[in-house]
Amino acid sequence: MTSYSYPSPLSDASFRADETRARLDVLARFLDSAVRVPGTNIRFGADALLNLIPGIGTLTSKGMSAYLIWEARRLGVPTGTLLRMVGNVGVDFVIGAIPLVGWVGDVFFRSNLRNMALLREHLDEAHPVRWPLRR
Repeated sequence: MTSYSYPSPLSDASFRADETRARLDVLARFLDSAVRVPGTNIRFGADALLNLIPGIGTLTSKGMSAYLIWEARRLGVPTGTLLRMVGNVGVDFVIGAIPLVGWVGDVFFRSNLRNMALLREHLDEAHPVRWPLRR
């Protein structure tokens, strides 16, 4: 160690978990609530827009949702929580399969934000952030 370096109070695993949490949070917001309808509090994202494209759009949006679940598994989320996350995406898929009504349902059932809440809950327990740092 040099005189100007010091050991980090956060472990390497916690740092990686925080980076992943931030990245996945951006993805979830992009998919579920990126755009606000002017004059209202209604928000929608790429998931709702992609579901307007039959087949390919649905596969793309659910693929991004599956990536979020895959990352959660990599971070050590318990199987029960992973199954809840898969269930959220499944409900979103079923809602989105209904023409016209499904698009409106996609706007109001935000599976990726629900999954991020589950992931955040796990990470807060497994890798708590200790702020402010005290010496």
